[in-house]
Amino acid sequence: MPVLAMDPKTLQLDPEIAKAAGKAASESYRSKSPYPYGSFEEFLPPEVLDNVREELKALPEAETSFDRPQEKLKTSYVPERLPPYTRNLFYILNSRPFVQFLENLTGIKGLIPDPYFAGGGIHVVGNGGHLDIHADFNHNAILNLERRLNVLIYLNKDWKKEYGGSFEIWNDDMTEMVDSFVPLFNRMVCFNTGSTTWHGNPTPVNHPDGEPRMSMALYYYTATWDGTKKAHTTLFKPRPGTADQADRETRRNEVLQDVLPPVMYRRVIGPLRRLGF
Repeated sequence: MPVLAMDPKTLQLDPEIAKAAGKAASESYRSKSPYPYGSFEEFLPPEVLDNVREELKALPEAETSFDRPQEKLKTSYVPERLPPYTRNLFYILNSRPFVQFLENLTGIKGLIPDPYFAGGGIHVVGNGGHLDIHADFNHNAILNLERRLNVLIYLNKDWKKEYGGSFEIWNDDMTEMVDSFVPLFNRMVCFNTGSTTWHGNPTPVNHPDGEPRMSMALYYYTATWDGTKKAHTTLFKPRPGTADQADRETRRNEVLQDVLPPVMYRRVIGPLRRLGF
């Protein structure tokens, strides 16, 4: 039986069942360390994600793609450019019943879904690709909101640990991996986000048939951003004893932004990016 009762045809959620499911898992979720997180098996009716997989056999051109040491062979697709069933599922996961499930689960009240799906959507990581351990950007500048929560739903049938791409959670000082989740079909992973909530899928994808790692990603916010907080982009941290590379490009940009007036910063950073620095 799925965690959330959803009609596979209409995609409608039962709001009372959604709230009850959040409450039932709240103690386990909130007690986790180094930050609250949880994993749910058989999260949605399997027919729902089977329909999504069928639609995603043909994808449009990606909105964003990354191929650098910290995030390699990763592409993402915003919902409004995806086929109708998948697009509508994203909209349902931004709706009141699902937000109430998340609020009851996490204890974070006043959660706000992102209508722009900034950074979210369908994520695809090709064979040889990975996403190093990081903490996510913390400020949605368009909406002036503080990022609080990530939801990931995996779409990979019969995935095994040796195929790579497992989601990892690391402790505050990056000395130990605390937990790991294979990106199995219909598994949902949810976690609080902050400037030290280190996570990622750093082990390269290595599927024997060349299949990519695919997931749905959604982010949720609260209206708690104020002048006491400092915005940052994605912060990468190398794992100790590995070949992970420090993100010198982002660090350089942050230093330049701190020391240069805004007009001069824009004049300097543009040419550097065009030159590949």
